[in-house]
Amino acid sequence: MRVRPISPEALVREVAERIDDRPRTGWTRVAVDGAPPSRPGWLADELVAPLRLRGRPVVRVSAADFLRPASLRLEHGRTDPDVFYDDWLDVGGLRREVLDPLGPGGSGRVLPALWDSVADRAYRLPYQSLPEGGVLVLDGTLLLGRGLPFDISVHLWLSAAALARGTGEGERWRLPAYARYEREVRPGGHADIVVRADRPGHPALQVSG
Repeated sequence: MRVRPISPEALVREVAERIDDRPRTGWTRVAVDGAPPSRPGWLADELVAPLRLRGRPVVRVSAADFLRPASLRLEHGRTDPDVFYDDWLDVGGLRREVLDPLGPGGSGRVLPALWDSVADRAYRLPYQSLPEGGVLVLDGTLLLGRGLPFDISVHLWLSAAALARGTGEGERWRLPAYARYEREVRPGGHADIVVRADRPGHPALQVSG
């Protein structure tokens, strides 16, 4: 594997071009996956405008709005890394309300957010219709290796040291979950696009060959 340094602006442009290379029949479901210090939400947000400039309608969704209710998510305590890894994300809800409607034969109707984990109640937002040729841009953590149907996946990779440095004291209990993800899923080998994000503001693309 080679690594090619790239500016944040060029990274956004190259990822948007890769997405726009997809056929305009049906929809393109994009996952931007990474632990919070790698800022997957930032990259997902930045992709919206260049995709729309290329004539692609976009729906922007965050996996953080598809967590399970606190009664289920925190049943075994608030700081269990294995529960965080296995049970926090409402995988079924994400598939049902977002990913499957944008698959073959889907309706194109997407629920942009399901569960407000802070208020611990449903958002009750209206569905959005995404025309064919449109793009879903979803950000989140621990997204890969769950059998979720993504058409393009981007993984923002952090070394263990960089991840530990960037994780606040209140969330350090999650570090074993990220280590398990790296060990069991190996997202850097699973994703279509891998970005090394150890140095904030100085990403690098991982290139095969």
